[in-house]
Amino acid sequence: MFNNIYVKIKNILKDNYKELIFLISFYIIMTFPLPYYIYIGGGTINLDNRYEIANANEINGSYNLAYVSELKATTATYLLSFIMPNWAKMNVEDFKATTTENINDIEKRNKIALESANQTAVILAYKKAGKECNIIKTNNYITYIDEKVNANVKVGDILIKADGIIINDINDYRDIIAKKEVNDTIKLTLLRGKKEITTDIKIQMINNTKITGLGINVIHEYTTSPSISFNFKEHESGSSGGLMVTLSIYDSLTKDDLSNGLKIVGTGTIEPDGTIGEIGGIKYKLLGAVKAKADVFLVPEGNNYDEVQKIQKEKNYNIKIIMVKSLDDAIEKLKNLK
Repeated sequence: MFNNIYVKIKNILKDNYKELIFLISFYIIMTFPLPYYIYIGGGTINLDNRYEIANANEINGSYNLAYVSELKATTATYLLSFIMPNWAKMNVEDFKATTTENINDIEKRNKIALESANQTAVILAYKKAGKECNIIKTNNYITYIDEKVNANVKVGDILIKADGIIINDINDYRDIIAKKEVNDTIKLTLLRGKKEITTDIKIQMINNTKITGLGINVIHEYTTSPSISFNFKEHESGSSGGLMVTLSIYDSLTKDDLSNGLKIVGTGTIEPDGTIGEIGGIKYKLLGAVKAKADVFLVPEGNNYDEVQKIQKEKNYNIKIIMVKSLDDAIEKLKNLK
């Protein structure tokens, strides 16, 4: 029986080998990865599903962050981007901080950016609500490496020591650099995954400032009362949800319901001083808010606000757009919503 099956398969392959070769070749070509991201539209995420606060106050409305849906480009999706409405291709080079970076570096930095935005949101919201938030440890993540750096450093490494001195604060590292001369070296101790490594890095002089060519993002470990935990999904990253996470946490900690029973969607980074920063892909995020039938769309002042106003006027979207420039400004405008 097995011999008969073998003979049948052999004959099928013999009679159809040209078609099979074509199909296999076509599949390989169409799924071949290209150095682009394809923006395919926007969406919203209800933040009720992304964090939990013990004994949180009830919110009648909802806070939702706007996001851009994207794919890693293949030949097929790249070609489709020319004909599909609201699809756009973005060169990976546009996301690189240096020409030597790769996609893994970009994705690691975006993950760190999400963690940084969430910690800033917690610290600001708890402080604003008069709740307890204590920083217990600081981790200094490497998020940028200048092309001139000749050292064993990777995006995502955590800086532990410099010249044997424990780096508790980024200013500790700056003080060590300040005491060095140009072309002197500093011995770094880094944590990469679970492994400690050491490497030497040289002092450079850029714009009359001594640097080592590393960008560092500070991520705090903290305790809060009431407790809070995040559960963002593995593929979610970036800092553009900072504003909405902060507002949502703040409203969960206070008795006044700022949401007014409305579906509130928004976007914008959040800085430690409470200022709100602009983001990319605002067009797609507005489309996502409209598709989700949001009542309100919060948007950073400046180019982001100007762009969504123009789009709303052109498309006649039925959504209230509110420009915000800081956490306090956003809170005040939500209080005054009718």
